[in-house]
Amino acid sequence: MTAKPSLRSGLRSLRPEAFGADATGERLERIRRSPHFAQGQFQNPVGATVRPAGSTLELAKRYFRREERARRAPTGPVPVHATTLADLARPPASGLRLTWMGHSSVLAEIDGKRVLFDPVWGERCSPFAFAGPKRLHPVPLPLAALGPVDVVVISHDHYDHLDLPTIKALAGTDTVFAVPLGVGAHLERWGVSADRLRELDWQESTKVAGLELTATPARHFCGRGLRNQQMTLWASWAVAGDRHRIYHSGDTGYFPGFADIGAEHGPFDATMIQIGAYSDYWPDIHMTPEEGVRAHLDLQGGPHGTLLPIHWATFNLAPHPWAEPGDGTLAATRRAGVDIALPRPGEPFEPGSDAMPSTPWWRSVAPPAEAEVAAPVPEKPALAEPTRAAEGTGEPEPTPAA
Repeated sequence: MTAKPSLRSGLRSLRPEAFGADATGERLERIRRSPHFAQGQFQNPVGATVRPAGSTLELAKRYFRREERARRAPTGPVPVHATTLADLARPPASGLRLTWMGHSSVLAEIDGKRVLFDPVWGERCSPFAFAGPKRLHPVPLPLAALGPVDVVVISHDHYDHLDLPTIKALAGTDTVFAVPLGVGAHLERWGVSADRLRELDWQESTKVAGLELTATPARHFCGRGLRNQQMTLWASWAVAGDRHRIYHSGDTGYFPGFADIGAEHGPFDATMIQIGAYSDYWPDIHMTPEEGVRAHLDLQGGPHGTLLPIHWATFNLAPHPWAEPGDGTLAATRRAGVDIALPRPGEPFEPGSDAMPSTPWWRSVAPPAEAEVAAPVPEKPALAEPTRAAEGTGEPEPTPAA
């Protein structure tokens, strides 16, 4: 006699593919054994509120006000680098080259290997093809033209970092995926075989193609689908080759742990730091430009290495003006004496070289400057006492599918 399927399994079968999958079996047991998992969910290194603070009505008014909406988008086509494919055909002279593809997607060529961070080639960062934040510039080159990648690194499972169509395309290749604990369940549902997954807790490392990849702490949260139970981990990443070291922040609020990461895994030749999609409505889980530069200084123990700003310019995910992250980060690095790279999307560069891109390209399509809307950035962020993370449904931006 065939057993009838349970109501829960039946509902699971109706779950949209973009929502991914829940951890089960040994993966779930690993999650429960993690020292960063307590009270039924993953915890931040310091307390963080993940839901927007203040009045939801005021946030919605601010977000949808017509004059402010105009400031959150470029006034014309974003200048995407035109010769990415030809440039990537030449090996980097120094052994290290970074190509920012937009938002948090970066191709890192390090000591003869290729690492692809948070690849998002989809048109929307959303579970739906018809709604949600839409790309503000085209991808610099088709994913298929990128060529072989040794390892794909995912920082967390939000839609603007873990993109279903991109992962499904990469599932048909031989690449290995390094992901935070629990995220592997999504990838397996989308066609990535278990033997190509390296699923790590904070401070765990794996070797892929001679590179050492370490999942390091971040101050953020997770979630896909209608309910966010904080059952997948979020992470930043340190990658070490034979000669070079790099760091990718993923999404994170500022916290004191950057100095510890740098002391253990740095110094880094380059850091890729989130400096966009911040707001005074969610100060704990995204960094402002000032905080991003401060994180770089903490990681490096001073103004060393190159900072590449990420998590901006590609999607409209917060109330701040579109050009503000670029201008704010450039000003903060100048005050701190930090070397900054300012590539257009798709423009490869070698950190520390004399030919690093340094022109604020976004100003040619930036909306007219008006009075600042965001609250001023404090000298030092106030760190909340450790608290149980609140539930959420994904990124806290007030957009239909964020």
